[in-house]
Amino acid sequence: MMINQDTSALILIDYQTRLMPSIHEGQEAIASALFLAQVAQALAIPILGTEQNPDGLGPNDERIKAFCDQTLVKHSFNGAADGLADAIQKTNPAITQVVLAGCEAHVCLMQTALGLQILGYEVAVVPEACGSRMPQDKILAIGRMSQQKIAMLSAEMLVFEWLKTSEHPQFKNVLKLIKNR
Repeated sequence: MMINQDTSALILIDYQTRLMPSIHEGQEAIASALFLAQVAQALAIPILGTEQNPDGLGPNDERIKAFCDQTLVKHSFNGAADGLADAIQKTNPAITQVVLAGCEAHVCLMQTALGLQILGYEVAVVPEACGSRMPQDKILAIGRMSQQKIAMLSAEMLVFEWLKTSEHPQFKNVLKLIKNR
């Protein structure tokens, strides 16, 4: 699978204000997610967010929320069970690929990835933009998703797949974002 700019969406899962202080290397995960969001925005790739029970966990980090075209409130750990697939299709019916990043990697992120895969989406995850409270939970989640044929990509791997060529009209702008990381 190659990730295509025209058929993909970026899904930012549960970077919530009351959760993030407990996430191992949470600020690094947010920084990577913000980088992905900047690139997606530059390439006109839809960005959707989710918030798990925001009454309990608070809203998403404002920096994340500012990039989201839409934020879906959910109570199921699997966002696909709470309308995420419908939101993706309403955003753009041509979307067949989803790139996920978020927290907690072993709960909402993993269950959403598996749920979207069951619905027929090609799913990729950017581990550096993901987190869990316990590092071993993130490691186990990445392993399980990999066994389920969910692609694991670094942020730069993803960005260059979206661009495809140095002749892309946004290449120079995206290259600046990469150099400023």
